[in-house]
Amino acid sequence: MPHADSLILTLVGGFVLAFVFGMIANRLKLSPLVGYLLAGVAVGPFTPGWVADTELAPQLAEIGVILLMFGVGLHFSPTDLMRVRKVAVPGALFQIAAATVLGWALGRFALGMGDVEALLMGFALSVASTVVLLRALEERKQVKGDVGRVAVGWLIVEDLVIVLALVMLPLMVLPEGQALDLAALGQDLVWTLGKVVAFVGLMLVVGGRVLPWLLVRIAHTRSRELFTLGVLSIALGIAWIAYAVFGASFALGAFVAGLVLNGTPLGHNAAERSLPLRDAFAVLFFVSVGMLFDPMILIERPLAVVAVVGIVIVGKSLAALAITTAFRLDRATSLTVAASLAQIGEFSFILAALSMYLGAMSRETHDLILAAALLSITLNPVVFAMIDRMGGRPAPVREPAAPQP
Repeated sequence: MPHADSLILTLVGGFVLAFVFGMIANRLKLSPLVGYLLAGVAVGPFTPGWVADTELAPQLAEIGVILLMFGVGLHFSPTDLMRVRKVAVPGALFQIAAATVLGWALGRFALGMGDVEALLMGFALSVASTVVLLRALEERKQVKGDVGRVAVGWLIVEDLVIVLALVMLPLMVLPEGQALDLAALGQDLVWTLGKVVAFVGLMLVVGGRVLPWLLVRIAHTRSRELFTLGVLSIALGIAWIAYAVFGASFALGAFVAGLVLNGTPLGHNAAERSLPLRDAFAVLFFVSVGMLFDPMILIERPLAVVAVVGIVIVGKSLAALAITTAFRLDRATSLTVAASLAQIGEFSFILAALSMYLGAMSRETHDLILAAALLSITLNPVVFAMIDRMGGRPAPVREPAAPQP
């Protein structure tokens, strides 16, 4: 396509097809994310017909990642996490470890992968999608109940682990043929972690004072457009500072920016104003992920796909059930948390894409992870229906009625 048209055609094709496939998925009682991913497959290089700009789409997806992480930070509540920390922290860590080991064993002994690639595949399979989980709990009206607090707290811990992994992975993965120098690796880790800690500390101390003051000043203009633009400028600007000045990732910078704004009086307004653009670029993120997926993996390696999906749906669910039962949670809560985690999504995509970029993961393994995401998100409503029959649906939490004047 002509270079001058590539941006407009990619946006038009991405949004229109995402809407069409998303509507179809919604009518079939599936998550719209399935439709967005299939829209990407339709405009990708592995299917016939028009192909979107494969160089431009990842850059648009990067903005989607930044805004997704900004949204995670805006909704991150240390108070809520502390309430369920005794279950969420050990539960998330145990489930991540269990899924990682299962993925490593499958990759190492059944699929012929090296240890590093197998571990990365297992780790990618261990992290559930915050977007899918929140939408499932909202449909069941369980976000505000005990089930919602435990599940969201669990996901917050997983998100924090994956954010740390995204920072550390470029240091841990060495080019092929390069010997491991523990001393140099230790120095790099200390230096990188030092810069990340300095950035986070600077944001929490200085940003915690400057950003709320800045938001109040912008709000005094009484301009919705300027306030929305200010929130987005803060998210993108701080993400760039984290990357360019401190050597951290765009995602970490955006997460910390959202975390700082979350504690301000105008944090709720900031989340509300940024939501439409976050949703739009999140759609482009999922479309771009779909563009990377080669559907032939479903035909060429069906048994591998079934095994990987089994780890996501069965392995993770059993690990969640084991830890929640050990902490004596009631049957309904344990089953609902297990069903909520029986899928993977956006962070698995990000980790797989970074691993492939660093040369630590093959495209075939990347496609296995994408196939697992597509199928697990599609089957997630079926999993919830199954646990409901097993007694996994407590009474929904209803919001208190507003007092009548």
